[in-house]
This record gives sequence, C-alpha cells and structure tokens, in this order.
Amino acid sequence: MDRLRRSLRATLLGMAANTLLAAGKLAAGVAGRSHALTADAVESLADVFSSIVVWRGVVVAAAPEDADHPYGHGKAEAIASALVSTMLLLAAGGIAVHSVKEILAPSGEGPRAFTLAVLFAVVVIKEGLFRFVAREAALAESLAVETDAWHHRSDVITSLAAAVGIAISLIGGKGYESADDVAALLAAAIIAWNGWRLLRPALDELMDAAPDAGLVRQIRAVAGAVRGVAAIEKCIVRKSGRHYLVDMHMQVEPEMTVREGHALAHQVKDGVRAALPRVRDVLVHIEPVPRRSV
Repeated sequence: MDRLRRSLRATLLGMAANTLLAAGKLAAGVAGRSHALTADAVESLADVFSSIVVWRGVVVAAAPEDADHPYGHGKAEAIASALVSTMLLLAAGGIAVHSVKEILAPSGEGPRAFTLAVLFAVVVIKEGLFRFVAREAALAESLAVETDAWHHRSDVITSLAAAVGIAISLIGGKGYESADDVAALLAAAIIAWNGWRLLRPALDELMDAAPDAGLVRQIRAVAGAVRGVAAIEKCIVRKSGRHYLVDMHMQVEPEMTVREGHALAHQVKDGVRAALPRVRDVLVHIEPVPRRSV
C-alpha cells in the first residue's frame, strides 16, 4: 500500500470514529452531569476538524511540483501538523478555563455512575485507534498523520483522567464533586504538553531548520566518496514533507573543464539520491580547490 493511501485510510477512519465517539460522549456527559466527560467530548469534536485538516494536508502534499510550487507541496503536511497542534493547545486551554470555573464555583452536583462505563469504552476504542494510526504514520513517514494519532492518545488521556475524577467523586460523595473538574484540569495540562511537543517539529520544518546531523554526515560522506571530488565545502539540508532538499558546495581541481564539472555534479547528485532515497534533489555548486599560499 502506497504512502498516500495509508495516510488517507488512517485519517478517514479516525475522522469517522471521532464523530461517533464525540456524539456519544457529549450525550453521556450532559445526561450524566460530568463536566470532565463533556469537556472530553468537546475535545473530540475538535479532533474531527483536525482530521479534516490532516486529510487535506496529506492530499495537497502528495501533489507533484508545478510552475507555482517548483519545490513541490511537501510543506502542506507541516502546515496541517502545526494547525492540528495549535488546536490541541486551544482545546487544552478551553478545558482548563472551564474546569477552573467549576472548581471555584461548584454546582454541587456530582457525575452519575454510568459515565464510567462510557469512558471505559472510549478508552479502549481510542487506544486502539492511536496504535493503528501511529503505525500507519510511521510506515507513511507522515508528520501530519503522526500528529493526528496523538490526538487519539490525548483523548485516551482525557478519558482516563475523567474516569479517575468521576470515580473519586462517586466514592467520596458529598464534598468531592470537584474531583471531576480537577481531573479535567490535569488532562488539559497533558494535552497542552502533547500539543507543544508536536508543534515544535512542524515549526522547525516550516522554518527550514537543519535536520539531524547524522543525515548531513551521510550526505557528505556519499558525495565526498565520488572520484574527482576534492572536498565538500558546504552542505545545507532542509526538509519538505517526507523528502529532503540539499544545497551543496563541492570543490574540484581548478583545471577541470565545465563539461567534466557538470558530469561530476550529476554523478554526485545521482549517488546521493540512490544512497538516500528520501533526498529528492541535490543542487551542486562547483568551486575550485583554493591554491595554497607559498
């Protein structure tokens, strides 16, 4: 199965599941008087929108380069990932604000017992979705789909926190109603941390941050091993989607002809792309070996 089909299958399955689960959690949260479960449902509704964003990001990123986008559309995935991560942060903020308001001004009504059964079913389903989508994201090497997977894991976290809060509220009885809201507040903190953790690599890619130093060393080693290359003076790498674009300054003997230099540059480019398939293009700038001063 190709990368695009894997990404779309995982995203669309998550979208369908989130829609059904969000509706179920919202109904149970309102009927069961659980603020944590209602907040969890709101976060799941945000997941539905985020899955749509990821879906479009994956589709756009798969489009080939054109006159307006000569470097391709790979950064669409990073944009989608950044948007989804931001939504995680906003959802966490919304849950936190609501929880604090309820803690400061409690309604006096605790959650009902049946909400625990609802949360148990949600945890099982969402953890299964997380594992499936995370595996597909790894196989497709998609940052956007990985972010979507962690949305499912965030739902697991909020549901577990809500379950703990509801259990404490039910066991403690009168005076422990706020345990439901404290649990929601703790879940919001975890969601916010996950949102920031996933936002950073997306921002790095959008800002053309340098990739792992090991990849740069590999590219230098492959290029430097080509016969006729005196040295690799500069090697700049940036990420676009799942691929990398390389700008390289290569030193050769000053007496080399333009034809020979052109052929050598193509040999280096082909060698790097063959050794490292995720490198989509290599732009080689040829420079003469500097003469040593006597």
